[in-house]
Amino acid sequence: MKDLGLLARLRRYFVAGILVLVPIGVTLFALRFLVNLLDRSLNLLPDAIQPENLFGFSIPGLGIVLSLAVLLVTGMLAANFFGRKLVEWGERILNRIPVVRSIYSGSKKIAETMFSGKSDAFRQPVLIPYPHENSWALAFVTNNNLGEIQYRTGTDVVGVYVPTTPNPTSGFNLMIPRDQVIELDMTVDEALRMIISLGVVVPPWQGDGQTAARELERKATDPDR
Repeated sequence: MKDLGLLARLRRYFVAGILVLVPIGVTLFALRFLVNLLDRSLNLLPDAIQPENLFGFSIPGLGIVLSLAVLLVTGMLAANFFGRKLVEWGERILNRIPVVRSIYSGSKKIAETMFSGKSDAFRQPVLIPYPHENSWALAFVTNNNLGEIQYRTGTDVVGVYVPTTPNPTSGFNLMIPRDQVIELDMTVDEALRMIISLGVVVPPWQGDGQTAARELERKATDPDR
């Protein structure tokens, strides 16, 4: 019995160690990857002012400072009259190059949608029936107006992005009938945490079982809801 008690304590200590060290390790790995990625921006500097040549050693994280400085300076230039004219002139040149035009316009549209704050894209977590009608998947609304796609299908459809787990940067772009999309109360951050954690981290909900039951009953009696 004492041996069993000792094994149980060792197992508990082992699990406790995993719960402490694994999140720290994953966080450090992600930060190291980000720092190394941004440090590559230092390669844009002339050799004479490279940190290795100036100080004799590399400075981890200096690329983050440089990247932030470039973003701030670019934003300051683009926000004034002359900067806007310069950006417009550069865009006209890029839009005349066949392949570059498609890449630039597409990436610009994505950036404007994601960061301008003027779009509802990726602001509403939803549930959709995927990959079949008897299962559900977390998704994010990307577009409420699909133009030709909505006309061709003859259905009121919504564009959604279904991220993969545990890596939400890859996923599937789907068009789902609006009446099959269930809006959620959880925030985008909470939905992402649930996806990254393989569904283990479920955000708290203010509703209760009776509220959910009444909602399901309303949907059953009112299919257009």
